[in-house]
Amino acid sequence: MDIANIIQTVAVYALPVLFAITLHEAAHGYVAKHFGDPTAWALGRVTLNPVKHIDPIGTILMPLVLYFATSGAFLFGYAKPVPVRFGQLRNPKRDMVWVALAGPASNLFQAVLWGILFYLLQGMGLTEEFFLKMCRAGLLVNVVMFVFNLFPLPPLDGGRILVGVLPHRAANQVSRIEPYGFFIVMALILAGVINKLWMAPLMALTYGLLDVVLTPLRMLIL
Repeated sequence: MDIANIIQTVAVYALPVLFAITLHEAAHGYVAKHFGDPTAWALGRVTLNPVKHIDPIGTILMPLVLYFATSGAFLFGYAKPVPVRFGQLRNPKRDMVWVALAGPASNLFQAVLWGILFYLLQGMGLTEEFFLKMCRAGLLVNVVMFVFNLFPLPPLDGGRILVGVLPHRAANQVSRIEPYGFFIVMALILAGVINKLWMAPLMALTYGLLDVVLTPLRMLIL
């Protein structure tokens, strides 16, 4: 494996990944505080300091091991979840949906910002490929996080949204999956189910939406 290429890839993705996970987790904590649960705020987790959100195993070790083991073909990782006491929310079932949506929404917003920066740099005549690659990486990372976290299985954000919108009996049944959710998700990833039936089609749809949003800027600048 080309060491120089690995170093360049890490350098290109480092900043987008740090921003993506930091704002994602901070958004959960901020919205939870807004709706009545100050747990994350009190623990200093509503912050733009990435150190507060990095999990040594999930954010650093696991992605690196998978990158080297699969020659970059398969990557997976996670950040340290922001603690939310849903029982402290003013309306737990309803507000849970907004808290869960906050993380993916922050990633969609960041994807738009990376797209804007990409076209602004091109409009300024910048030809340095490193920065353009970083913008593309920012788009990719945030689209992946946006779509993946919306997968409707606890403990992912999509699972919490599903619990929040379902009737109480069905919501209780879905919430019982949470202790096993991580292992189920990993099995579905390894089997290729999530990529084929969820990630690929929804990422294409998200990129299409971003293209619609960014087209006026592209036409204005380029």
